[in-house]
Amino acid sequence: MLTYLALHYWAGAGHEYDTLRSRLPAGTQLLAPDLPGFGNEPVPAGFDYSVDSYADWVAAYGREHQVEEYVLVGHSMGGKIALALAARQPTGLRGLVLLSPSPPSPEPISDEDRANCLAAYGKLEEAEKTLANITDRPLRPEVCAQIVADNLRTTQAAWDAWLKHGSKEDISSRMPAIAVPCRLLVGEADMAISPEAQRRQTLSLLPGGTPFTVVPGAGHLLPYEAVEECRVSFSLPF
Repeated sequence: MLTYLALHYWAGAGHEYDTLRSRLPAGTQLLAPDLPGFGNEPVPAGFDYSVDSYADWVAAYGREHQVEEYVLVGHSMGGKIALALAARQPTGLRGLVLLSPSPPSPEPISDEDRANCLAAYGKLEEAEKTLANITDRPLRPEVCAQIVADNLRTTQAAWDAWLKHGSKEDISSRMPAIAVPCRLLVGEADMAISPEAQRRQTLSLLPGGTPFTVVPGAGHLLPYEAVEECRVSFSLPF
């Protein structure tokens, strides 16, 4: 059975993929764990919050769930983690779907914006403002409430570590090792990482011929905003 192993965005949780789960092709399954420090997932002893530590955790999760043939899906922060894991050429990996990923090189965030994000931790009004800034398509009230709740239950250690370190990591030199087909989807109105930044910092480092889809009228949260477009990218054969 082909498994989609889907990794969520920073300050999010695995249930962002719930709507997609029921729309996937017959004979496949989707696993979308909460990553350590996010959602309901505790942080293992000795975990250092680096991109490689997250990649190690995802690899161990796959073994625990007896995942054999799989496609890695990475959204935003989850995209950078997926890229790091794919570059290791793990057994059974068949493809990579990147949804508005954090690029292999440092994210294009100004020092001022980074400081503002650090200061926003745990504040309801800031979580609501972030939701408004990173989405473009309207979402149902219960979905908005879920997104805000996920933001607020992120541990401060995971929050700070990504902003101060993970988002700055540069794994560009590993990208030539990716040996599976890739797909890259970005929102046309993504205010977090623009399509042009994705073209320059991500697409240029992926295998030649990687499809690059800009989703009209969508922001950064593609699994919530662009369910059908994501479904199509998952469903095409690798």
